[in-house]
Amino acid sequence: MQKIILVTNDDGIYSPGIRFLSQIAKSYGKVMVIAPDKPQSGMGHAITINSTLRIEKTNYHQTEWEYACSGTPVDCVKMGINHFLKQKPDLVLSGVNHGSNSSINVIYSGTMSAALEGALEGAPSIGFSLCNYSVEARFEQYEPFVRKIIETSFSHPMPKGTCWNVNIPDLPSDMIKGIKFVRQAKAHWVEKFDERIDPYGRSYYWLTGNFVNFEPESTDTDEWALQNGYISIVPTQADLTDRQHLNELKKLFHE
Repeated sequence: MQKIILVTNDDGIYSPGIRFLSQIAKSYGKVMVIAPDKPQSGMGHAITINSTLRIEKTNYHQTEWEYACSGTPVDCVKMGINHFLKQKPDLVLSGVNHGSNSSINVIYSGTMSAALEGALEGAPSIGFSLCNYSVEARFEQYEPFVRKIIETSFSHPMPKGTCWNVNIPDLPSDMIKGIKFVRQAKAHWVEKFDERIDPYGRSYYWLTGNFVNFEPESTDTDEWALQNGYISIVPTQADLTDRQHLNELKKLFHE
């Protein structure tokens, strides 16, 4: 029986990253592409509840099912699984994103939120990102690595509720040293808002900032792997419970 693979992203259905991923997916089974009709980067796990969703059939990817959705990446996964497929796919693929989704970026990422939604729906899911923001980024050179990761997910099923956050360093493929399963680095953005004045004298702001890794010497993190020429894979889940603090609070209240 053929596998059913759902492919989505946050850069839009016509971006080169998702086209690259959908063509690879075809060799593993029947493919549904359902992705935003426009870029939706930084949407996190947003869903559309205060307006309608619109769907348009497309043929850019030439897959069994293909739809452009007016909503967010998470909307796409929800609609793809619950409305069109009406069943759990064998795999959800999200990406390939233009730019890193390592460390804290996973919280803000539409790419990874789509993968997390797939995991919440009970489907094995993988989010792919390339640490290169250029529209001219060459994805094809990484095909052997992407195939290896997909095939590993088939041969070594991930736990329910878990997805893989895959980040590929911005290096020529022959300079990539391999693949490492690692943890999320403790890092975040030190942010500031650049205030400017429009022609009407009103203030407006651009969000800017610098990314800071607070444990650069740790060799078991995604940031270290990427800086040292490895593809990083972080097993990721939606459960944000601080279990250590939970146990402390239980002791405090004698539970």
